Amino acid sequence: MDNWDEVRTAYQVARKGTVSGAAEVLGVHHATVIRHIDALEGKLGVKLFQRHARGYTPTEAGEDLLRVAKATDDQFGQLEGRIKGRGEEMRGELVVTSLENMTPLMAPILADFQEEHPDIIIRYLTGTRLFRLEYGEAHVALRAGPQPEELDNVVQGIGSLPVGLYASKAYVERFGMPKDEEELIKHRFVGPDEVRLRAPFLKWLNDHVPREQVVFRTMDALATERAVAAGAGIGFLSVWSASNYDDLVEIMEPRADWSGPLWLVTHVDLHRTTKVQTFLTFLKARIKNWDCI
Repeated sequence: MDNWDEVRTAYQVARKGTVSGAAEVLGVHHATVIRHIDALEGKLGVKLFQRHARGYTPTEAGEDLLRVAKATDDQFGQLEGRIKGRGEEMRGELVVTSLENMTPLMAPILADFQEEHPDIIIRYLTGTRLFRLEYGEAHVALRAGPQPEELDNVVQGIGSLPVGLYASKAYVERFGMPKDEEELIKHRFVGPDEVRLRAPFLKWLNDHVPREQVVFRTMDALATERAVAAGAGIGFLSVWSASNYDDLVEIMEPRADWSGPLWLVTHVDLHRTTKVQTFLTFLKARIKNWDCI
């Protein structure tokens, strides 16, 4: 049974008893109704209706088919109600994504939000991969870098994370403090294992620092942060991340062209749902208290 339109048409003919009645309910021409019934009977090889002057009466085979069609129609109606209701409910999953190094900022916010809405299940997904909101992979994404341009996304700017170059005191004691940019690029660096990344400061690293000077390579921002703190080399950290360590030295102060704009991204189909709007309002109120953007 690969054409539910025909089954739905047959169901409405049985309910109304006439072609014209079914056509009115379905919003189609009466010829379409007749064509659907003829096609369905042709596929099944049986008569579903007895035609007479007063209209259409289901045969035994038609009654059997229509019992299933009615149950299916009822189930779709219930499903539609549940789906619409979920759009207004504060329950179920809330999927939020961000970069790993934003975890210390985001985790307390998500925990507080869940405390206010205990029926919400938080799924907090971190990483450099862009989760596809149009496929339902996330409800809300916090992204850094160029403005997202995917179709059907609602994008809101919320500031930027200033980024500087840092090293541990132990590294500076061992290798010295670079006096200028020419001397800087001869130092040892902590950087990404992958060179094709969108962050402005990583593009600067690729353009100015020879690849062989990136001697400690990582897969994520948290690993970079820990490696820099451990003395593996000079690396880019957000000002907020660097402030969490007592023994880091600022090698170069933050520059405007290194900073990554921050964006709140939602998909247009979910943006107006109660759950997403409630979380966005909560998140924006907390972001106002961030002193790092």
